[in-house]
Amino acid sequence: MAAADDTPLLTPSPHAAARIGLALRDANDQFNGGDVSFIVICGILVFFMIPGVAFLYSGLSRRKSALSLVWAVAASNAVVIFQWWFWGYSLAFSPSATNGYIGDLRSFALRKVLADPSPGSPLIPELLYSFYQMEFACVTVAILMGALAERGRVFPAMIFTFIWMTIVYCPIACWAWNINGWGFKWGVLDYAGGGPVEIASGISGLAYSWALGRRSERELRNFRPHNVSLVALGTFILWFGWLGFNGGSAFGANLRAIMAIWNSMIAAAMSGIVWCLLDYRIERKWSMVGFCSGTIAGLVAATPASGYVPQWAAFVMGIIVGAVANYSTKLKFILGIDDALDLCAEHAIGGMLGLLFNAIFADSDIIALDGVNTSTGGWLNRNWKQLYIQIAYIAACTGYSFVLTALIAKGINYIPTLHLRATPEEEMLGMDDTDIGEFATDYIEVRRDYTDWTPPYQPYQPKDIEPETPPAAGDRHAVPDTQIARANGAAHSNDEPKAAANGALSSISEKPEANGEANGNGTTPP
Repeated sequence: MAAADDTPLLTPSPHAAARIGLALRDANDQFNGGDVSFIVICGILVFFMIPGVAFLYSGLSRRKSALSLVWAVAASNAVVIFQWWFWGYSLAFSPSATNGYIGDLRSFALRKVLADPSPGSPLIPELLYSFYQMEFACVTVAILMGALAERGRVFPAMIFTFIWMTIVYCPIACWAWNINGWGFKWGVLDYAGGGPVEIASGISGLAYSWALGRRSERELRNFRPHNVSLVALGTFILWFGWLGFNGGSAFGANLRAIMAIWNSMIAAAMSGIVWCLLDYRIERKWSMVGFCSGTIAGLVAATPASGYVPQWAAFVMGIIVGAVANYSTKLKFILGIDDALDLCAEHAIGGMLGLLFNAIFADSDIIALDGVNTSTGGWLNRNWKQLYIQIAYIAACTGYSFVLTALIAKGINYIPTLHLRATPEEEMLGMDDTDIGEFATDYIEVRRDYTDWTPPYQPYQPKDIEPETPPAAGDRHAVPDTQIARANGAAHSNDEPKAAANGALSSISEKPEANGEANGNGTTPP
């Protein structure tokens, strides 16, 4: 250990300090501060999409499993951050790998990732690019966590997340965006992640749902979202963050970024309107969930296309994707897969449509608005072969995502203690109770479905006869009502209320009738 008087030896000489300062200035001066600041803000906006996904999924699920989805989204975000720093970025974007399929470990733990121009654009440093792309990966896995809805255990899903990121996401990102990826070299047009983000999350969610199996028929009856306000809140947070997602994929503060933002707004608005109109045609109600679903489908389609197509094409795309994605929600019934939150219909189908629109409507003038990229565009520029390139890319992403995800999920499921699905008893209690031990909304209510949950009508029972079913189902402070009723029946020998054991609330009982007045059942007790 150095002594206190040795500290001057650790201080560089004036000449060395000047050289270090000059090097730092040179590293920063090669990039425009406006471009760097813009992408930093866009990356933070993309991160804000994570709570948006959590609120959306929580609102769409039953109340008894709402918090488990919030936990899964939050925890998977942490797993992806570690995986991306550890080797994910290197496997996706390492410039020294030439196999076209996956990167190497040149940038393991972000070594050598500093001030070099990024693989995506010379406008920003690689250190910033690695952060921005990390947020894309976090959002992708957050979307995928919707496959757990109401029957998936969260801990095995975290193990799955690390493996899936390594074997599925990183290779597909390498295909499309690495300078040595086969898709990049072939001329695939994928602006902000139609393949790695949307198809990978939607198709992988379908495969994970297949591995989990259908929810019990009892859970499928009378299903509806428990909090539509959370659905709307999550959707608008996503919309807000998505502008950073698509706008930032121009990798600079330029006209292409503004065009991508405009196209995202137009596509989302039109898709939301069309989806809502299609639902109104059947229900004669203006569904908020339908509007939110359509808005998200439009943003999904804009993800691969917003930086390639003109605004009028985004308008057409929003209308088409709103209708196609709406009808695609029937695919889960045709396939017999319980895709509870419609990941395939909204994300996979929307991403596919956006990629197909690139083949037809991609315009070289739009692509050149960033001052860096050039492309032959699509059919608008008489580049006829772009259609089969896009179709082959869609097929590769779809097949690879489903097969690899199914294999990973089934493999983990065979490991002792890592079975993916909860038991029927746990599913009935709810994943919040069995996996988390906390609740999104911890209060008691009389069950919604009156005929299913309300005990038979009994006009009068003497006080010494305990009803078989407590009047309110649920629990209070983690003590089931049945236990509370049983404990109170044993402990209370008189009419004085007494505190229940272990801090549980005492049972709720009606006041005794006075002066011969009729009780709530319309009868007078003897």
